[in-house]
Amino acid sequence: MINPAWRAGVMLMTPDRTAAKLKLLSVVIPARDEEGCLASTVEHLTVELRLREVPHEIVVVDDGSTDRTWEIVQNLKERLPAVVPVRNVGEHGFGRAVICGLDHMQGDAAVIMMADESDDCRDVARYWHSLNEGWDCVFGSRFIKGGGTTDYPWTKLFLNRLANKFLQFLFNIPLNDTTNAFKAYRKSVIDGCRPLIAPHFNLTVEIPLKAIVRGYSWTTIPVTWRNRRTGEAKLKIKEMGSRYLFICLYVWLEKYFSRGDYAKPAHHPEAEAASVTHTR
Repeated sequence: MINPAWRAGVMLMTPDRTAAKLKLLSVVIPARDEEGCLASTVEHLTVELRLREVPHEIVVVDDGSTDRTWEIVQNLKERLPAVVPVRNVGEHGFGRAVICGLDHMQGDAAVIMMADESDDCRDVARYWHSLNEGWDCVFGSRFIKGGGTTDYPWTKLFLNRLANKFLQFLFNIPLNDTTNAFKAYRKSVIDGCRPLIAPHFNLTVEIPLKAIVRGYSWTTIPVTWRNRRTGEAKLKIKEMGSRYLFICLYVWLEKYFSRGDYAKPAHHPEAEAASVTHTR
């Protein structure tokens, strides 16, 4: 059972040690015009998860690519059975691609990962083990001890720190890297945060903020990030400011005015035991 404590006005939680052990990790990778780096990302991830004995599938979502990305995904599937090729045939956008991947996942936990090798494959295995400690969510931070960034453009870094300080203040949370897409969730959290409405990179704040506001347990681990070495960054800061703000205010209104209508369902072991006994 979650054991909440309070420190400086912020609720802290401990993992649910009685939570069921996870059976399959789904790594969701949205990809648009990533022919230069996608294969190495998936190959390195596969090697790492095999070495760490993490049962997994890799759901690669082609989001309307105009290069060889879809062909590369299909070739990867022929060599690596864990690869699940998915094509987003609807409207495009980072958020829509991730949601499409989450809709197709078969695992009971998910990690959202970038296609450009900016996220460290070793951190994916660490996410898996942390989730199996009983946490509902595990958030990576590049800005705590043990984390780090390489070749982060200074303008984006300045805006990143400013935005995350704003979110810390607005939601009164200690998490200092909410905007980082690279995070892990139990499937129950993904389902509990639906409907997911952010079509673009603002999905990176919608899911964690909803999870926190709705009462799912979470912890933070240090992760590392390095700037892409091939291809073009898809995040356009000038196009995203108002979209981020909309999602933040949307979740903030839920926090203070929804009266708990969307909160995580209460865990009742006695009722679950009775239900199991009744169905035998």
